[in-house]
Amino acid sequence: MKNKLFKGPVATADPTRWAERYADYLYSFALVRLDDEEQARDLVQETFLAALEKLGEFRGASSERTWLTAILKFKVIDVYRKRNSGLATVRMDMGAGDEFFEADNGHWKEEFSPRPLGVEHGDPTLRRELAAVLQRCLQKLPALWRSIFALKHLDEETTEAICHELKVTRANFWVIIHRAKLNLRACLEREGL
Repeated sequence: MKNKLFKGPVATADPTRWAERYADYLYSFALVRLDDEEQARDLVQETFLAALEKLGEFRGASSERTWLTAILKFKVIDVYRKRNSGLATVRMDMGAGDEFFEADNGHWKEEFSPRPLGVEHGDPTLRRELAAVLQRCLQKLPALWRSIFALKHLDEETTEAICHELKVTRANFWVIIHRAKLNLRACLEREGL
């Protein structure tokens, strides 16, 4: 059978092997973003169910894993949206901490730029320790800040998409990212990194 859009055979997904092939990866993906084991497990199950419902739409333009991850990503965004609904809109000026960042682009000023952590090319054990410390520090952020930071820096979403999905203004977005970076830096430094 030929696919009209991709001019090749229609890809077939194999739902009977999804749990064995992708459950651990999808669970880790959700857990890093939500830090809630039960909710991560639930979202993986919901992802599999949603994929089964949309199985006829899978055309093989991406791998099964990529397709399932995209479905899960939308489910995580829904969780972020629910967690953050009803929260007051953040209105604050940059205030304390503006000396760390360039005014025109929000990047660290050279003299305040964080120093390398020493695990960029190093030992996998050190990378796991860094990931654990970073996860603890992320959990100390307010829910909205954590959601925005995760979408921007873990999922590499665009600013526009994040503002639209979480219903924050661009100005609020940049203030939140600014504050989250400062808080994460302080936390990592307290942890000895």
